[in-house]
Amino acid sequence: MEYYFDKTLSNITFDQAVEKTKEALMKEGFGVLSEIDLKATLKNKIQVDFYNYKILGACNAPFAYKALQAEDKIGTMLPCNVIVQEREAGFIEISAVNPTASMQAVINLDLMEIADEVSEKLKNVIKNIK
Repeated sequence: MEYYFDKTLSNITFDQAVEKTKEALMKEGFGVLSEIDLKATLKNKIQVDFYNYKILGACNAPFAYKALQAEDKIGTMLPCNVIVQEREAGFIEISAVNPTASMQAVINLDLMEIADEVSEKLKNVIKNIK
């Protein structure tokens, strides 16, 4: 089982891909709690030139609440991260964590059901970005 879902696009800019990803997340009930510009962070902190890479911390509050009710320490694995990266000019890769894979570390059947539901939503996010 893959630990992520992904798609590569070549018909949009990096910034457009970030916006389209946020829009697709919203359509599936996710908000973006955090946005980390890894390129800028690495340049600022360790003077490294890196390619365009953003990490979006996505949260679907009803599912997060259900997960926390099933497993109080699951916050260590929240929010669901989605990345947008441009390793090669003109090719934008969008990837989302697969919660079903990442939650295998926790033995809790209620949590696995929630993870499966969130996984389906994140698959839809990736599928619907065009």
